[in-house]
Amino acid sequence: MTESLGEFEQIVLLTVLQLGKSSYGPEIARYLEREAGRRVSRGALYSTLGRLEMKGLLRWTLEEPGPDRGGHARRRFEATERGVAALRSQRAVLERLWAGLEGVLEAR
Repeated sequence: MTESLGEFEQIVLLTVLQLGKSSYGPEIARYLEREAGRRVSRGALYSTLGRLEMKGLLRWTLEEPGPDRGGHARRRFEATERGVAALRSQRAVLERLWAGLEGVLEAR
């Protein structure tokens, strides 16, 4: 059985996949604001990233400090295979639930 994802966990994980090698906390937050219209606090974002890591759906690597970062290292996030499987499963469920509702949803 694949892991269940909350709505915010799902969009954070999708954002990590969209950003690829540029998946750093600030970039994730900017992408969510731009593409999903969601402003997210640093605390909410990092607590969600931590929860996804604890579930085994995400991992991070610490990059060496660079001059552009004032000597500070940063974490780059990436989805695990288990995370991708959870997204596939979630998409399949949503597609089943959306099926046949086009007319109903367009009429309202």
